[in-house]
Amino acid sequence: MKTEKSAQDSCMIIARIMLPEDANPAGIVHGGVIMKEIDNAAGVAAVRHTRKICVTASIDRLDFHKPAFIGNLLTVKAGINMTGKTSMEIGARVETEDLLTGVKTHLASAYLTFVALGKDHRPVGVPPLKLLTKEDIRRNREALARKKLRLSEKRKESECQLDTSKC
Repeated sequence: MKTEKSAQDSCMIIARIMLPEDANPAGIVHGGVIMKEIDNAAGVAAVRHTRKICVTASIDRLDFHKPAFIGNLLTVKAGINMTGKTSMEIGARVETEDLLTGVKTHLASAYLTFVALGKDHRPVGVPPLKLLTKEDIRRNREALARKKLRLSEKRKESECQLDTSKC
């Protein structure tokens, strides 16, 4: 069995200034730019946890609460919430900081599922997650509930494709 690792072992923070090429003519940062930074931070957390190549399997519940603007510092914090046999759920929190005023704003949150791959590009096992804090336990419990919902929705979609009367 693989050695357990804690969320703190693989947590990742990425920060980047938003530039004109990241935004529309009104100076508002494109959602896709933010999505890419979320995927990058979550991907690093996944690789740190597994020390394997990891790929994005899904992005769940990416909710934007506020816009980001040219000149803002965008910070993405990503950490492992739950591990399965070959996959992991990673939570990401995005904040912006107006560097001139110091005001920080919670911009978005997302949950991503990553799968670890072996040299043959097939899924491989991931180390179990060691839950050290009450926060780790809460995040893991909520991730397990989201996984159950995702699998239920996936089953429903499959049934619908086979029999449209079930849609």
